[in-house]
Amino acid sequence: MCLCWLPILNATGWLVSMPDGMNFAATTRVDNVQLLVDECWVDKSGKRHVNQQIFKGVRDLINNAEHFILLDMFLLNNFGYTEAEGYYPLSDELTEWLVAKKRDNPQIEIIFISDPVNTLYGAVESPHFKAMQKAGIKVVVTDLDQLPDSNPIYSTPWRLLARPFGTGPGCMMPNPMGEGRISMRSFLKLLNMKANHRKVAISEQEMMVLSSNPHSGSSAHWNTALHVKQGGMKMMWQAEKAMLAFSRMKEIPSPVFREEVGSKFKLELLTEEKVCDRVVELLQNIEKGGRIDLSMFYFSDRRIIDALIQAQKRGSYVRVILDANKDAFGREKNGMPNRQTAALLNEYKIPVRWAHTSGEQFHVKMIYVEQMSGDATLLTGSSNYTSRNLENYNAESCLAVTGSVDSEIMTKQRRTFERWWDNPDGRSYTLHYKVYADENLLRRFWAWFQEFSGLSSF
Repeated sequence: MCLCWLPILNATGWLVSMPDGMNFAATTRVDNVQLLVDECWVDKSGKRHVNQQIFKGVRDLINNAEHFILLDMFLLNNFGYTEAEGYYPLSDELTEWLVAKKRDNPQIEIIFISDPVNTLYGAVESPHFKAMQKAGIKVVVTDLDQLPDSNPIYSTPWRLLARPFGTGPGCMMPNPMGEGRISMRSFLKLLNMKANHRKVAISEQEMMVLSSNPHSGSSAHWNTALHVKQGGMKMMWQAEKAMLAFSRMKEIPSPVFREEVGSKFKLELLTEEKVCDRVVELLQNIEKGGRIDLSMFYFSDRRIIDALIQAQKRGSYVRVILDANKDAFGREKNGMPNRQTAALLNEYKIPVRWAHTSGEQFHVKMIYVEQMSGDATLLTGSSNYTSRNLENYNAESCLAVTGSVDSEIMTKQRRTFERWWDNPDGRSYTLHYKVYADENLLRRFWAWFQEFSGLSSF
């Protein structure tokens, strides 16, 4: 190739690849890891109930920290939030916890990494970022331009024609996430559909990986998280340092972690495409008679779909719970891609149920694989099972924990999934496949095309 083409290819995004330190995998062993669950159900009268554990864990992590806190959270805003039963101003609360911590302990190092969607790509000011910065907390907004383009059909001309003008306030376009108007430049950047989608919390003595955002409009969603004490922080810090580096943080600290190597569980940190590699490996290696429980907000990645179908054919016991993709902060969605994926799974006799949501979302991203040997692996975190989340486009972070099927964490996972599947005690957690079945071939093709081309929001 003539070297004179390199500046042009770089400007169009064709030479952009994942920055150094991304697509990361590491392993350690720990003794103390817990599964936290946020869930909803509908009682016989039709009333929705909410039970939440995850951000109580985040609050405890912040309160227990003495020297260092890092949070990497995709959404921190009040966009789409309205007062309703089960919802609360979670973004405000998390901001207050961090500001109070810094006020009470001025020497503590606090870093908050987030996505520019919270400022609508420079169109508005984030009151949460402003409050943190005023308190002395270091706020790092991820430089998404350093990530590869998931939809080059759009992003290539955007990089050439719109990116040079930057972003900023304005009023030419309606705000897609709330009231008011934003600039054309910011609106065009939004359409790249890329994100730092991670949800991570670390202190010097514990860490968490979540599927949930500290987003007020998402505060009633179903979610899961893994909370690890005295282990795993060093490998998580290695992954997060890469985020700080390519987002050009000037001075990256060197925290000291109180970490002890355990023996009870194998703990794996997986980011970006490493998540898909590990899930496919688990499904390909499961023995006949093994058990697979999959709970997912968005599911369309064909590598995982095919591996799941093959595991079923080999004699594994497979069950899937999906979000019906019908609600998004008061707006009605068209059911893609999950209804099309469910139709395919149904053809192969894989049982599928829908989360019984009432405006909130089944935002869980979790797979449980139980072997006949007596070991099980539970994997959860930020990654939806879609190409955008699993093919080195978004920044993502998941944890996989492997241990005895009789351990407390594996027992809790099974009880949680069984509760969702069986709807005990008059509680409705899930609905039959037929309730939201969509077997239309044209819509199935359209869902596939969106996944293939990147011209989608999932």
